[in-house]
Amino acid sequence: MRIGSLIVASAARPLRRRLSPFAVLCLAPVLGGCLLTADNPDPLIDIPTFYSGGPHTKHGAEIALPPLDWWHAFHSPELTALIEQARESNLDIAAAVARIVQADAQSRITGAALLPTVDLGGSATRSRSSQNINNTGVGGNAGVGGGKDRVVYSASLSASYEIDFWGKNRAALRAAEESAVAARYDREVVGLSTVVSVANAYFQVLATQDRLRVARNNLTSATRVLALIKQRLAAGTASELDTAQQESVVNNIRASIPPLEQTLRQNQIALGILLGMSPERVKIHGGSLRSIAIPRVTPGLPSELLAQRPDIRQAEANLAAANANVQNARTQLLPSITLTGEGGYQSAALKALLEPQSAFYNIAAGLTQPIFHGGEILGNIDLQKGRQDELVQTYRKAVISAFGDIETALSAVRRTAEAERLEAQVVASSQRAFNISEERLREGTVDLVTVLQTQQTLYQAQDALVQARLTKFQAIVSLYQALGGGWLPKPVEAMNAR
Repeated sequence: MRIGSLIVASAARPLRRRLSPFAVLCLAPVLGGCLLTADNPDPLIDIPTFYSGGPHTKHGAEIALPPLDWWHAFHSPELTALIEQARESNLDIAAAVARIVQADAQSRITGAALLPTVDLGGSATRSRSSQNINNTGVGGNAGVGGGKDRVVYSASLSASYEIDFWGKNRAALRAAEESAVAARYDREVVGLSTVVSVANAYFQVLATQDRLRVARNNLTSATRVLALIKQRLAAGTASELDTAQQESVVNNIRASIPPLEQTLRQNQIALGILLGMSPERVKIHGGSLRSIAIPRVTPGLPSELLAQRPDIRQAEANLAAANANVQNARTQLLPSITLTGEGGYQSAALKALLEPQSAFYNIAAGLTQPIFHGGEILGNIDLQKGRQDELVQTYRKAVISAFGDIETALSAVRRTAEAERLEAQVVASSQRAFNISEERLREGTVDLVTVLQTQQTLYQAQDALVQARLTKFQAIVSLYQALGGGWLPKPVEAMNAR
């Protein structure tokens, strides 16, 4: 239909040069039938039957969808309180709500074109002509006239209405309404991103606290080993080199603590920003990642993702608005019909203003057919078509990216769980080796190099385990986000701005 519409548009230009305006108006319904033909492109999305990283089943898909309050599954009261506060106070969400108000207002402004405009007017005019105007009488005698005051009072009611014969204004209203729908989905996208950011920032706080705890515990252990080496040095069974090496280990561990404390403060400040609070007012108790429950997330069916992800629904609404804008642009080539009317009272005396003989009225009908606008109308059609094509590709990318996000998250959840299990085994063996080496050091049956190696290995393994645990929780949160967690389509479409 795109090629056909371009042929009609190009053929209409030479016809307008050869035919009279009346003939062009007679052809308008025929041309309108072609111009207004629906042209909604098919995105051609290939939807898989299942996720390669998820269960290959078609049963229980509705149960597998994330709950609205999916963050409760971590069983952390502090995390739940932070997320609830962010949903109420986050500034990005507040800005998204303001965009909904703007979109609704723009929809009302656009829809006003479908209704008549009515204005009430009143005026009082006092005038006097110049006394130096020479008037020629009946007999040819010149006289001096003018100088007489003239007063006119007027009260009137006027109305105008454009007949939306081709659906131009209806298409514009539909585009505005779809943009308002897209604004609501945008608010859900921002809300989901905010919840995910709060969860990740909180888990960063817990992980940093765990890493600080590991560093301080290892500092205590290294200091205890240093004391044993100094005892051996006093007994003559250790050297100054052994003492210096252990002091280096102690100092390295001590030097790793301030950067972790800085990281902890940065994450707390980031949480404050997400909560819409100044950093001084942020109080995070925290704890440990070991106290956080590990929820089980199932992806459901790929076909349900198109309705579950708010960013996909937003892209879909934007595309629908673009389709309506294309139709609106095409109707600009067709004639517009306007009705106007005015009625009221007009009198030279205020007391006679409302008498029947003072009444007046004007009724008019106008028809305007665009003939030559320097390519503006056709250029607008091409502009809207280009915008439509862009949003088709944006919609396709949103769907494909959503499938990719879920596959990535599913793989990350599986791999990070395995990585945490392996790191836990490394920590267990490293702890056992360090305990043995420390006991042998007390007995004097082990060299210092072995002790140094075991304590460094233990510290690195414990720190790596905390980071692996953090990565696993972040992968779970990413899967919730990829599934559009915390949002269901039906309630949102009927929701108000807040």
